[in-house]
Amino acid sequence: MTTATTLPPRISVLMGIYNCADTLAEALDSLLAQTYTRFKVIMCDDGSTDATAAVARSYVERYPAKFILVSNDRNRGLNYTLNHCLSLADTEFCARMDGDDICHPTRFAKQIAFLDEHPELALVSCPMNLYDANGVWGGTSCIQFPTPEQVLKHSPCFTHAAVLIRTAVYKEVGGYTIDDRLLRVEDCHLWFKIYAAGYRGGNLQERLYSMRDDRNATARRNWRARRNAIYVMFCGYRLFKKPWYTYPGLFAASALEIAKFLMPTKAYEYFHRKRQ
Repeated sequence: MTTATTLPPRISVLMGIYNCADTLAEALDSLLAQTYTRFKVIMCDDGSTDATAAVARSYVERYPAKFILVSNDRNRGLNYTLNHCLSLADTEFCARMDGDDICHPTRFAKQIAFLDEHPELALVSCPMNLYDANGVWGGTSCIQFPTPEQVLKHSPCFTHAAVLIRTAVYKEVGGYTIDDRLLRVEDCHLWFKIYAAGYRGGNLQERLYSMRDDRNATARRNWRARRNAIYVMFCGYRLFKKPWYTYPGLFAASALEIAKFLMPTKAYEYFHRKRQ
């Protein structure tokens, strides 16, 4: 008799792992604790210099039917690494997960039920809790059914690490675009490509994912990150074939990114902590 544990997986979890040896076991244990069990995990080590690969390998050895580990030849960035994982995915859905975060036990069960109930949608995500060594300190919110205009103006409308996507759509749009100018914003570009291809997505309104996020975000505030955020918005306007007279919106959004870089450190940290 076929049982839930012997049915083939419907979800491939794509995990790019890099120097996360201290947190990876907790992340993988949260996957093993899922109430929905028809998934496998594809991990790609992106040239880690710590014990990340050894931790990942220990899970492959203990759960060979559940975990797969591959490696890049050198550090190549998240977009390349996730495409490496995607190339091995042969399931109906792909989920994302980062090596320093935690999933709520019912994440997959609720997300796959949502997409089964909404065959017209290509993806589903959810808001997330933000936590550090002292516990949860904040959280995010998501628009339930983002329109193309909302995706363009409020991107990211979807939490990347918490997303579940139909694999056929993922591959139809070519996965992630390999470009250094899209590092850290590869998710925004992916949403733009999916929506530009005519697909839509939705968000559960329950926080089913917890992201490890230091309250002090200053280290991530650099010019390269702001430059890439501006560049991806320009890509979105081109993918959506926006007419020239709408470009003042792009310039305004670009000015905001520059302001984030230039604002005093204490002000930047205040707004980051206030994210609810």
